[in-house]
Amino acid sequence: MKKLIVYYSLEGNTEYIAQLLAERTAADIVKLVPVKAYSSKGFSKFFWGGKSALMEEQPKLEPYSIDWSAYDEVVIGFPVWAGTITPPIRTFVCDNAEVLKEKKITAFACQAGSGAEKAFEKLKDLIGAKEFTAKAVFTDPKKKPSESTAIIFEELVK
Repeated sequence: MKKLIVYYSLEGNTEYIAQLLAERTAADIVKLVPVKAYSSKGFSKFFWGGKSALMEEQPKLEPYSIDWSAYDEVVIGFPVWAGTITPPIRTFVCDNAEVLKEKKITAFACQAGSGAEKAFEKLKDLIGAKEFTAKAVFTDPKKKPSESTAIIFEELVK
């Protein structure tokens, strides 16, 4: 059985890690794209993105197709916004909650500051999972690749 990587990325950090994981593990990959894009610049990026995350909004996503029978593990990647998961990930999890409960779940978060551990707990609660198979936190991996990023990455792909 294969892995499926599902992610949302605003500035490219999460996409960077998702692509590396897909290459290393031969996983399939699904990029979540909200119908209405979030601003990636200035004050509005933090205000609207943070508000949307804190209010637990579920934006409509562009269509995607997944043959769930082909996967036994789902890797979920997201940037941390206001100490929680991003709204597109919330939409995906809520739309697929029943099938996700039956899968092994691995999660990774990209952040500039902190909050990933809180975000992982919220994701776990939303899915209804007791534990993740693995989890990892990356701090600005695209902008600041480091030896610690490589170590974290190696642990995640085991």
